[in-house]
Amino acid sequence: MSQQIYQALRRGANAEAATLARQALAEGHKDTDTLSAAALAFRATGERESALSTIDTAIAQMPDDAELHFLRAGMLLDTRDLGGAQAALAQTVALDPNQFGAYVVQAQMAIGRNDLDEAERQTKLAARVAPEHPWTLMLEGVLASRRNDHDRALTLLSAASKGAPDDLQVISALGFAYLAKGHFAFAEQSFRRLIEKTGQVQLRGLLAQIVLQQGRPAEAADELAVLLADPAHATPSLQAFAGELELQAKRFDRAKPLLQAAFAAHPDSHRATNGLLLLWEATGNTEETQATLDAALEKSPELDHLWVARLAMEGFGSEAATAIIARWNAARPDHLPALQAQLALESGTGAHEASEATARRITALQPGHGNANQLLFNRLLDRDPAAAVTFVEGLLPAASPQARLMLRRWIGTAQDAADRPADAIATWLDLNVEETAQVGDPPVPTAAPASWPERATVDGPRAPAVFLYGAPGAQVDRIANVLQRALPEFRADRFSTAVQDPFQDTNVPARLAEGVFTAEQVAAGWLSQLPARGIGANGAVIDWIPFWDNAWLLALRPQLPQARLLFALRDPRDMLLEWFAYGAPMALRITDVDSAAQWLAAHLSQIADVIEQDLFPHTVVRTDAPGEDLERLAARFAEALGVPAFPTPPRELLGPDRIPAGRWLAYREALAGPFAALTPVAVRLGYRQD
Repeated sequence: MSQQIYQALRRGANAEAATLARQALAEGHKDTDTLSAAALAFRATGERESALSTIDTAIAQMPDDAELHFLRAGMLLDTRDLGGAQAALAQTVALDPNQFGAYVVQAQMAIGRNDLDEAERQTKLAARVAPEHPWTLMLEGVLASRRNDHDRALTLLSAASKGAPDDLQVISALGFAYLAKGHFAFAEQSFRRLIEKTGQVQLRGLLAQIVLQQGRPAEAADELAVLLADPAHATPSLQAFAGELELQAKRFDRAKPLLQAAFAAHPDSHRATNGLLLLWEATGNTEETQATLDAALEKSPELDHLWVARLAMEGFGSEAATAIIARWNAARPDHLPALQAQLALESGTGAHEASEATARRITALQPGHGNANQLLFNRLLDRDPAAAVTFVEGLLPAASPQARLMLRRWIGTAQDAADRPADAIATWLDLNVEETAQVGDPPVPTAAPASWPERATVDGPRAPAVFLYGAPGAQVDRIANVLQRALPEFRADRFSTAVQDPFQDTNVPARLAEGVFTAEQVAAGWLSQLPARGIGANGAVIDWIPFWDNAWLLALRPQLPQARLLFALRDPRDMLLEWFAYGAPMALRITDVDSAAQWLAAHLSQIADVIEQDLFPHTVVRTDAPGEDLERLAARFAEALGVPAFPTPPRELLGPDRIPAGRWLAYREALAGPFAALTPVAVRLGYRQD
């Protein structure tokens, strides 16, 4: 009878197998072969309790049969009884140490709970039994992938696939390995095979992601359409995703019902709301979108993101935007996000008295609110700097450690505005000592060589390479902001992610001067990193470097003669104030004012040498008051870039004069010693003696 049951199972006739199993048991066939076959038949038809009770009867007859315990483990896994399954597998290998399948399942269970050490142990046990089995290779490959050894994972899983090309687990593991390696085309092939063999439509969601990674949004949307055809899978999040893909594919008629359905089902979903805004931007169907959002707000005025979305559809400061903010505040009185929107509107449109009143309402609700307190501080700073100091001092006790740093900087700014230079310097000094305690000392300027290497001849046209630099306090960020907006070749990545080249390392100049590094190594190291920084094959770049040392010329003159230096400069005494008040792009340790001034003087003396001796092609941009002559500023940029003209930059791109030109004069008494150290180099750079 057992053979008949097995034959039915092999044909896929599971119902027939279960019928035969019940008949056999009713007729009294209680041998272990029949019981095993019956248990498998019940398992195939989803009769889990019957399957377990039947296999338990078989085990009661033959408790030392390892295969029966292994079958029981599989049935327990079906019921998610992981502990019971683990015990059954342990009993299996205790009875038969060569039970390969038991080691495989235990390894897979360990991987599932991310116990990679245990998974490796079980895999090694499996390898003792069948070292070349595709499942052994599969397990080793999955472990390698989990440990981020993706090359080894692909090697092992490819070998497993050759041994078992139709094994579903192998196909799946190989697909995920391709994904981890970024081989999306191969991953797509694997998961398409898996879907074809299993009919698991839910895998189409993953397949859509893979297709999208290859830049085919329309095909990705088509994959999701198969899922969405089944109401069981048509969730709002999937509808929103599919709608976004249809938008990318510019199939707006298909996107609209998906995004509208997602929003209608879940207006509380930020993604669904954003999808609706994307649809509006793509189609320009303003009135319908506005009406949809307004209707949702009538029902759910507590959903702040709906108000934000509705505001996004109106011009900033427009009557319509003002009306929406008024509606928001009427619907949610004394609600912080609504008041914040009102504050942004009032401050952005110059409604000073109204914005101050709103800021006070906000701080009554949240005393430490940063934007509101800053507005109140700035208003006091304009009319009564002494009161501004008192205001900030009142905020300090309840502020977080990070907020206290900001507030202390505000105090220094207010003391400066109140013409209390000694107090301002003391405040800034204490703050900088604390903030820079864990960073490196300013790099010691390298001594000039006895003679500079000859500057190589530029043979034919070469891609321009401009190195932008500004010493601490030079306000180089104002120049960088203009260049970044105008030129795609501009790079400020050294200040966010350290670039792995010599110009990032403060130790290189000294080693270059000592001969530890060669000019060729420095130039080659810089050039080798340009592709990783998104610089095209022509090598054109405006590279904002974090520090300067004239020793760089030992490499630039012979190896990069086509390059040019762009220095941001201002009166060194104003630079010292700016550095103390607002920090520098590259943080440097500050211990006292005198040593900082001495270092800055020595550092700027190197730049003065470049200018006076014309050591390398260079352009100087004065940042004392760059907004006063925008045409001249544009001309300096054109000179630096070697182009006929540069567009006149908008004044707002330069930002504010944080420490205005000549402010150092108010500090002559408080900083007499430091300014004495800086005055000689200031004169060399073209600034007044006193």
